[in-house]
Amino acid sequence: MIADLLRILGLWRGRVLWLTAGVLVSLAAVASAVGLMAYGGLAATGLLGLPPILRALGAGRVLLRYTERMVTHAAMFRAQSDVRVWFFRRLASGSAGGLGFRRAGDLLARLVGDVQVLDGLYLRILVPLAGAVLLLPIVVWGSGPIVGALFVLAAFVMPWFAARAARQAGDSLAKTAGGLRVAALDALTGLREVRAFAAEGRMLALVQAREAALLAAQHALAGRVALAGALAFLCGQAALLGALWQGEFLAVFLVVAGFEAIGGLPRAGALIGHAAAAARRVLEAADTPDPVPDPVDAAPPPAGTRLRFEGVCFRWSPDRPDVFDGLTLDIPQGARIALLGPSGAGKSSLAALVLKVAVPQAGRITLGDTDIATIPAASLRARIAWLSQATHLFDDTIRANLLLARPEATDTDLWAALEAARIAEIVRALPDGLDTWVGEGGTRFSGGQGRRLALARTLLSSAPILILDEPCAGLDAETERAFLTVLNNVAEGRTVVLIAHRLVGVERLDRIFRLSRGKAVAAAG
Repeated sequence: MIADLLRILGLWRGRVLWLTAGVLVSLAAVASAVGLMAYGGLAATGLLGLPPILRALGAGRVLLRYTERMVTHAAMFRAQSDVRVWFFRRLASGSAGGLGFRRAGDLLARLVGDVQVLDGLYLRILVPLAGAVLLLPIVVWGSGPIVGALFVLAAFVMPWFAARAARQAGDSLAKTAGGLRVAALDALTGLREVRAFAAEGRMLALVQAREAALLAAQHALAGRVALAGALAFLCGQAALLGALWQGEFLAVFLVVAGFEAIGGLPRAGALIGHAAAAARRVLEAADTPDPVPDPVDAAPPPAGTRLRFEGVCFRWSPDRPDVFDGLTLDIPQGARIALLGPSGAGKSSLAALVLKVAVPQAGRITLGDTDIATIPAASLRARIAWLSQATHLFDDTIRANLLLARPEATDTDLWAALEAARIAEIVRALPDGLDTWVGEGGTRFSGGQGRRLALARTLLSSAPILILDEPCAGLDAETERAFLTVLNNVAEGRTVVLIAHRLVGVERLDRIFRLSRGKAVAAAG
């Protein structure tokens, strides 16, 4: 538990000035509150008049409390943004081939919900704990060792035991919250299928079951929080009774101010279990190892673009069948080839190997006579433009979607790519032109138009190799022919690898291969 929380604190090191400023302002606010209570107590007993410092402390307490809220929350927002950026980068670095077996809803729960829980680690634990450390000698000096012992019990001991007692409840809460997000996201993304099969009641029942589990976990954690709060209250009342027994009004006011400042610590301690579970879930998702790490001694980028597969053997996992068994294939520079085969023949696996999303168990793949195992992934992928069968258009503008391929491209470059993909006229006719939003998944455009936008994005890349993985999947025959005609005209001078189930007769190809039983067999010359 502690190790996970310490790693999260390490991710906040870039905001140490903000976080330190928040703690210092909080300590100043605590000091002003204690000073106000102490002077007020002395004034109430007649030992002092109403010194001007009382007014200054009163005004300072209000101002410092406001500043504390502003600074600590600003620090936490910045620290949390750093964690989310780190999480996304770690996830992206190990997910070049997609999410794999990980569920989008679960990752969303970790990126949003679990990271959000971590703000309590600073706002509810570290900041009040710093105040408790400041107050401890003051309370002991002004109220005696017995009251000091009660203060230590409420501020330090009870939060620790509350955290340990609530650890299991925190685990359950984090998991059930993620499960509810998964169920809700599945129901929303599959809404058409749910309606088509009249499965609304079943999906609603699943969501309600996950919600009930979440409520049960929240109830369990709330019970522990309430117990910790009740025990802290009893400690405070016992300390107040002890101060009254001593007959020292200064001690009474110090006890009131001190226990007010640390009153939330025992309850927050119970929430540490939830924060620790959230930290572990965030770190587990982010620590997924890169399936194809970059080489230690990287080779320089090769000059040529000839692709060769030499005796490649590959399977996705030890418990799955071979995809390739001694695959040998030569793709000369500037050649246009097609790879045909039924589903499961290994067509998309071949693209994954070329892009270093996966690595073969035997054999090697070369680019320009250089083994791609010695080429950094970023350098390799810069030379390959990939258009997949499930190309995603982001819910953003046409401009932003195109710039994904080449961020430094000018508007002239964007229009040239749109012209090459034969969709420039449609974009020009739109009121906002390049700044038109495409909708989630490109819903504002037809299937053929969406494919052309994706093709324009691919062509915007200056990569000399094009890998087109089922680029016409889901298109009707007429749209497919038109799309491939455009492709024939715009891919001149590049190496083209067309992966498809079948050909429609309009492709200009140098070679056609069929993938069968883990090998590539020449089908035409």
